[in-house]
Amino acid sequence: MTPSTVFTTSAHQFDVLIVGSGLAGLSAALHLAPTHRVAILTKRSLNDGSSRWAQGGIAAVMGEGDTIESHLQDTLVAGAGLCDVEATRFAVSHAPETIRWLQELGVPFSQEDGHLHLTREGGHSERRIVHVTDATGAAVQETLLSKVRQTPNITLFEHHTLVDLITPTKLGLTGEAQRCLGLYALDEATDQVLTFSAPHTILATGGAGKVYLYTTNPDTATGDGIAAAWRAGCRVGNMEFIQFHPTCLYHPHAKSYLISEAVRGEGGRLLLPDGTRFMPDHDARAELAPRDVVARAIDFEMKKHGLDCVYLDISHQPKSFLLEHFPNIYARCMALGIDMAAQPIPVVPAAHYTCGGVVTDLDGHTDLPGLFAVGETTCTGLHGANRLASNSLVECMVFARAATLAIAQEKPPSAPPLPAWDDSRVTDADEAVVISHNWDELRRFMWDYVGIVRTNKRLDRAAHRIALLQDEIQEFYAQFHVSRDLLELRNLVQVADLIVRSAQSRHESRGLHFSRDYPQTDTIAEPTILVPKA
Repeated sequence: MTPSTVFTTSAHQFDVLIVGSGLAGLSAALHLAPTHRVAILTKRSLNDGSSRWAQGGIAAVMGEGDTIESHLQDTLVAGAGLCDVEATRFAVSHAPETIRWLQELGVPFSQEDGHLHLTREGGHSERRIVHVTDATGAAVQETLLSKVRQTPNITLFEHHTLVDLITPTKLGLTGEAQRCLGLYALDEATDQVLTFSAPHTILATGGAGKVYLYTTNPDTATGDGIAAAWRAGCRVGNMEFIQFHPTCLYHPHAKSYLISEAVRGEGGRLLLPDGTRFMPDHDARAELAPRDVVARAIDFEMKKHGLDCVYLDISHQPKSFLLEHFPNIYARCMALGIDMAAQPIPVVPAAHYTCGGVVTDLDGHTDLPGLFAVGETTCTGLHGANRLASNSLVECMVFARAATLAIAQEKPPSAPPLPAWDDSRVTDADEAVVISHNWDELRRFMWDYVGIVRTNKRLDRAAHRIALLQDEIQEFYAQFHVSRDLLELRNLVQVADLIVRSAQSRHESRGLHFSRDYPQTDTIAEPTILVPKA
């Protein structure tokens, strides 16, 4: 389970390695392809990441009367005082040009009277959500994938799982300047760990929602980039801020199906089983309050009344309106016997977005030279203590573009020959049940102890269990051939540790982090930055 001592030139060599095939990774690849040889590695198929599940849209100032300053202020308010103002202004200022870039690529954004149709979501003071009905992520992803497949200089490696980043420290080279030299990746087709070499590597691996039992995220969201960067010596920030989407469809046959924020933006009301509307009792903005407020309100009402779910009602809108604006949600609900034009939709909160991650600057640089990170993997300072709806796809594109411009200006040293992966001293695992059991245990206690509402005692219990799991998984990792399941579990446990440590260090309640032991909000907002041991 270590690099070999024999150095080789047989590694896959590129100018830039991109890990992840969501909007951040694909955007970066398209910007780089005219001048660089690019490899995109993804652990499943190219279309299996989180980007394609984004329903609501992309926030950008495109309408009359809206301003960059308004978008900036809405983001800062949602971020509960913890947004980096420079990073936030950078992101919202460049958002409109990313929309125009996507239009040039052919993304079929919804129109009204010959102009972009703009909807509104919670926390936004204006209609500024550019969308493709209720399937924006899928439409953007399909457009970019089509362009990537047609673009020379981009080589695709599907079903290749990141094992670790390669640095002089990992190779046991003392006295060498630290830099990312490439990475090791498991090729599922051959069951071999391959070596990839490049002067620049971009982590675009998404978030870590699968660390929780209930999540809107796909199975790919296992925090691979965050964990790998941490192991390579990079700081991570604000990992305690996990956004729980207020409205995930509650149904035994509806796995992780998100009911878009835009349903509330278009007048959807949250109800108790008896039809009582409750959000006005929790916040003056009612259903249009930021997600953390709505999620806590639902959690409170469910626990107060002993409910399995609450209900989202938009049946007062005409069926024609729902079919036009929410065709996919309508069809999904109907397939489960729920007619949203005539009855409310049962919903529960679910882990949705990782607001923290690998600390980067405005150009996507991490602490490790040669290593960049973009998208949900990162902590840019844009989201602060809570992400404003539809700012995530903005972050993917704006910072991916910035990273590629920085890469184009850098002249890194030549990459040295890298060693092949050595697994000559390990054996095949004979008890895969250990992995599945540990995975289930982790997700359940993270949901119970590190969820929407936290306490010191719950966090301590989670920390104790994480320490036991880390020892068990490391022993497994050292003795047996790696598999995708093992690699993902290893990363999830590492991310869980970072979430709990961050939560334990914040002695206040702010944004997405709510502690019963520290219900107050401090006057001065400070980010949580964790630094790896040397």
